[in-house]
Amino acid sequence: MKNILGIISKQHQVRFSYIEDEIVVYALTPPDQNWPLEEKINYLKKLTQLQFKQINEKYYTIFNDQKVDKPLCGFLLDAETGKGIENATIRIAKAHYTTFTDADGHFEIPKISSDVIQIQHQGYQTFTINPKDLNVPGCPKFKLQAHLQTLAEVITQRYLATGISKKNDGTIVIKPKKFGLLPGLIEPDVLQTMQQVPGIISIDETISNINVRGGTHDQNLFLWNGIRMFQTGHFFGLISAFNPSLAQNITLIKNGSSAFFGESVSSLVDISSQSNTTEDTNASLSSNMISAEFYSKVKISDNSNFTFSARRSLTDILESPTYSNYSKRIFQNTIITDLSTNEIIGYKSNVDFYFYDITAQFEQKIGTKHQFNIDVIAIENTLQFDQSTADLNKNSSLEQESFGGSLQWKTKWNANHFTEFKGYFSAYDLNSSNQTLESNQILDQKNKVLDFGFQVRNSNRLSDQLTLNTGYQFNETGVTNFDQVNLPFFSRTITNVLLSHVGIVESIYETKNQKTFIRAGLRANYFDKFGFFLAEPRLQFNQALSNHWRLEILGEQKSQTLSQIIDLQQDFLGVEKRRWTLANNSTIPIQKSNQLSLGFSFKKSNWLVTLDNFYKKITGITSSSQGFLNQFETERAVGNYQVLGSEFLIQKSFNRFYTWLSYAYNDNQYDFKTLTANSFPNNFEVTHAVTWAGIYEWKKVKFALGAKWHTGRPITTPVNFTVSETNPNIVYNTPNNENLKDYFQVNFSASKEWRLGDKSSLLTSASVLNVLNTQNSINRFYRVNNANNIVESVDTFSLELTPNINVKFIF
Repeated sequence: MKNILGIISKQHQVRFSYIEDEIVVYALTPPDQNWPLEEKINYLKKLTQLQFKQINEKYYTIFNDQKVDKPLCGFLLDAETGKGIENATIRIAKAHYTTFTDADGHFEIPKISSDVIQIQHQGYQTFTINPKDLNVPGCPKFKLQAHLQTLAEVITQRYLATGISKKNDGTIVIKPKKFGLLPGLIEPDVLQTMQQVPGIISIDETISNINVRGGTHDQNLFLWNGIRMFQTGHFFGLISAFNPSLAQNITLIKNGSSAFFGESVSSLVDISSQSNTTEDTNASLSSNMISAEFYSKVKISDNSNFTFSARRSLTDILESPTYSNYSKRIFQNTIITDLSTNEIIGYKSNVDFYFYDITAQFEQKIGTKHQFNIDVIAIENTLQFDQSTADLNKNSSLEQESFGGSLQWKTKWNANHFTEFKGYFSAYDLNSSNQTLESNQILDQKNKVLDFGFQVRNSNRLSDQLTLNTGYQFNETGVTNFDQVNLPFFSRTITNVLLSHVGIVESIYETKNQKTFIRAGLRANYFDKFGFFLAEPRLQFNQALSNHWRLEILGEQKSQTLSQIIDLQQDFLGVEKRRWTLANNSTIPIQKSNQLSLGFSFKKSNWLVTLDNFYKKITGITSSSQGFLNQFETERAVGNYQVLGSEFLIQKSFNRFYTWLSYAYNDNQYDFKTLTANSFPNNFEVTHAVTWAGIYEWKKVKFALGAKWHTGRPITTPVNFTVSETNPNIVYNTPNNENLKDYFQVNFSASKEWRLGDKSSLLTSASVLNVLNTQNSINRFYRVNNANNIVESVDTFSLELTPNINVKFIF
C-alpha cells in the first residue's frame, strides 16, 4: 500500500498524509496507471475500507475510522471443540517475527508487515491469515482443523479429561498429545486412563488385570498398530508397557465393536501411533522415579517420517521410594517373600529387576493415493533373584518379553473407495527358573505364543449416507507350554496350533444431519482344526432424540480361542503365574460372549450425563482361568458367568475447572454345572464402584484431585479356623460367601509447562498415589499353620502412599 501511494503521488503530483500503522497491513494489486486520480482513490477505498479526505488540491489525509488503534490480535480455536489452542506458533517469515498463543488461544502481533501470517501447531493443519483480516475491532476467532482422518460425530469432546472424547458409535477415543491430567497420573498412560471410565476397574490395582464389566484381563483385546499384544505391563502389572510419548490415537470399546475385530469376549483397546500427515521433526526426553524414555519423530522427506522411542527402567541403578513401594506391592505373597512374614526371605538375598520397551516406525506416502507403514515393538521384564548362605548359592529368574511387527499398505483409489492390506506377527515368551536353598530341586517353566495374521479391508462409499465395508482375515496361532523338574525328573511340552479364516461384511448408515447412526456387521469365523463356522453379528445404533438427548443401543456376539490359566499359584515364582493356552474345543472350549446395552446421554450448558444399562454372558470359561483360591483351586471345570449392570456418569465444566462423578453397579454370577456349588458370585464382582475427580487447568498449570471407592472383592472363608492333625485340609464355606472390606483411595497430580524457545519446552509433573495412605486389602487366601494346626489368613494389600515426579524436555 505504501509503495502504491508513492507511485500515485509521482504520477498526479499529490501528497498523502497517514499513520504508518494504519496502512502497513494492506497488500494489493496496484490500480491501472491510466486511471484518473479519483478512480484510483475509489479503488483503494473499496479494497481497504480506509477513508481518504481531501485537504486541498494537492493534499489528502488517509485514516481508519474503525477504531483499530491496537496491535493485531486473534484467537485460535479447535474446530471440533471450540477450545483455545495453546502454544501454536505465529510467524511472519519475512519480518523474522515469531510469537505463541496462550492457554486461551489468544495472540498479539505488532503492525509491521503486509505479509501473510503463518500458523503452525503439531496437532493441527497449517493455516495462514492475511494481516488485514486482523485489522478490525476486537480480536477475531479462527478455527483450526486437527491432523485427523474424517471420524464419526463427537457426542462430547472432554469426556473425563481434555483429550478424551466419546463418539456416536459408542467408542471412547483418547488422544495423548491433547491429554489433560487425571488424578494420580504424571503421563497419559493409556491403561491407567481407561480405568477412569465407568465399568472398567482393576480389582488388584494392576494394569495386567483390568476387568471390564466383570471380565478377566485376558478377555480384553489389546492391539498396537494392528499387532495383538499378549503382554501389557511392566513391573508385572504396575506400569503400562506402551510408551505414553508415542500414541497418536487410542480407541476403547466396551461393547458394539466393529466386525473387523475378533478374539475377545470383553473389551477392545486399539492403540495407533500412525499419523496421516508428514510431521516436522520433533523429539522429547523424559525421566521419572522409575524409568527414563526417549522419543523422536524425524521428517525424512516431504512424504516420509521415521519414529523411534525407547524406555528403560532405572530400578537396577536407583532404588527410589517409588520403586521401593512398587516392589513391596508386586512381590507380596510370592516365592520372592516368606509367606509366614511376607518379608524378603531371611537368607542373604538380592533382587535385581529392570524393564525396557522399544518401538520403531516408518511411514511413507507414495503419490497422493498410497501410504506404506512398517511398525516394530519390543517389550521386556527381567527379574533375577539370588539366595545364598555360607555354603550355598542359588539363582532364580523370571523373564517376560514380547516382540511384534506389522506391514500396512493403504490405497485411497478415489473419494469413495479405500483399500487396506495388513500383515503382522506377535511373539510372547515367559520363562522362569526356580532354584531353592532347601533342596536341589530346579523347576523350569516356559509359556510361548506365536501369532501370525493377514487382513484385507475394502471400503466403498455407496452414497452420502451409506458405506459398505468388506474384508478377509487369516490367523495362525501357536502356544507352547513347558515344565521340567530335575528331582524327581519330569518334563512336559505341550504345543497347540490353530488356524482361522474370517469373512467380514459391514454397513454404515448415517443421515446428513448426523442425528441417526447405524453400523451393522457380520463376522463369520471358520476354525480349520475344529471344522466349523461361528457367526458373530454386531450392531451400533445412535439416535438423537432432541438437541440435547441421544439414545444408544449396542450389541455384539464375540469369541476367543486364547485364554490365560493358572495351574499352580507358585508357578513362575508366583509373580506372573498366568500362562496363555489355546482352546481345544473340549476341556478348554472356545469362549463366546453375548452383550447388549441400552444407553442415554444428555449434554447442555457444559453438563454431561450418561447412563448405560447392559447384560453380558460369557460361556466356555474354565475354572483355572478365574484364579480360585478356595476349594476350587485345583478343580478343572467349564462354565459361564452372567453380568447385569448399570454405569452412570455426571460431568460439569466451569471454564477452567471441571469435575465428574461416576457410579457402576455389577451383579456378576458364575454357573459351573460340575462343581459342588453351581451358582455363586464371580471372583471379579465389584457390586458398587464410585469415582470422583476435580480438575483445574489454568494456562500451563494443571491440578487434579480424585477419589476411588468400591466394595471389596468376594472371598471364601473357612468353616473353622482349626484343622485336625490327621486331615489338615481347610473346610470352606459356600464359594465367595463374604467380601473384603471396601476399597478407598485418594490420588493427586499436578503439572506445569515451561516455554523455553520457539520449538522447545519443559513439562514437569508430580503425583501422589494413595494420599491418605489407606491400607486396602485387595485379596485374601487361607493356609494351614502346621505348627499349631490353625488356619491363617494371608492378605495382599494395595500400594502405599507413593510419590512420583516426571520431567520431560520437548524439542
